[in-house]
Amino acid sequence: MSAGGLALKKRSLSIAGHRTSVSLEEAFWTALKALAARRGLSVAALVGEIDAGRGDANLSCALRVAILTDALARAEAPPSA
Repeated sequence: MSAGGLALKKRSLSIAGHRTSVSLEEAFWTALKALAARRGLSVAALVGEIDAGRGDANLSCALRVAILTDALARAEAPPSA
């Protein structure tokens, strides 16, 4: 991965009726979009769900953990028949 892929990308979203900005590395934005698509949600809707359950955690950190948790679960899942 190039150093450019590690740079933070800030994006604005509407979550629960308010605008917010989230900074993630491009690889995490790509994974977040894929996760939202697999769940049949928009990115904003998925971020809203994660936001609602994050407690005191930073939103960017909560998103990274959700993406990692999904990746680990898919890696451990048996292949589809």
